[in-house]
Amino acid sequence: MKRKIITTSDGSKTIQIEDWNEQYHSKHGAIQEAYHVFIKHGLSLYSNESIALLEIGFGTGLNALITLIESQKKKLRVEYTGVEAFPVSGEEIEELNYISQLNASSFENCFVKMHQSTWEDNIPIIDDFTLIKQKKDFMQINEQEKYNLVYFDAFGARVQPELWTETIFKKMHDALQKNGVLVTYSAKGSVRRAMQAVGFTVERLPGPPGKREMLRATKP
Repeated sequence: MKRKIITTSDGSKTIQIEDWNEQYHSKHGAIQEAYHVFIKHGLSLYSNESIALLEIGFGTGLNALITLIESQKKKLRVEYTGVEAFPVSGEEIEELNYISQLNASSFENCFVKMHQSTWEDNIPIIDDFTLIKQKKDFMQINEQEKYNLVYFDAFGARVQPELWTETIFKKMHDALQKNGVLVTYSAKGSVRRAMQAVGFTVERLPGPPGKREMLRATKP
C-alpha cells in the first residue's frame, strides 16, 4: 500500500497509508495525541516503581520515545514490549521529526537505538528502560498476568475491525496483572462493549485534539 510522510497539526510528522486514508498518529497532532492518551491517562498513574508495559502497534516508536523521556522524570523502571507485525522502514524513520519537535536532542541516540535494536531481544536502551520488540500478529500474544499497562494503538476499527474485538481484548485482559490498565484513543461504543464483555471496567475520558472522548479500561 502507498505510504507517505505527512505533517500533523502540531508540527510533528507521521506516516499516512493513502489507500486507507489512515495515519499512524492523529493528523490533529501526533505528539499531542500520544501525550494525551498514553502519558496523561496511562503512564501518569505510576511513579517510583517498576512496570511492565505492552504497546500494541510499535510503529514509529513515538510512544516508546515519550515514555522513555517521561519515565526518567517519574523515576520509573520500565520493561517496554512493542508488538509490530509490519515494521516501519529506516528511510521513513529518518524523515520523522520527533526529536526536534520534543526538544529532546539528549534522547536522539536512544531513539536510534530503539529502531536499530534486534527483534525478539531484551535490549537496555538506558539504565531503567529496556525494550523488547516483537515482530508478530496481535493474535499471537498469549502472556498471562505480565503487564501493568497496555498502550492499545492499533489502526482504527474502520480499516482493521478485527483488531478491536472481544477476542483481542480477552488477550489484553489475560496479559494484564490485577488492577492493570489499558488506554486507547478509540471511543467507539462497540470497542467499549467488547472491553466490558471480557471483564474490563471502562471509563470514557476527554479525548485528544480532534476527538471528543477516549477509553481507559482497568482489570479489576
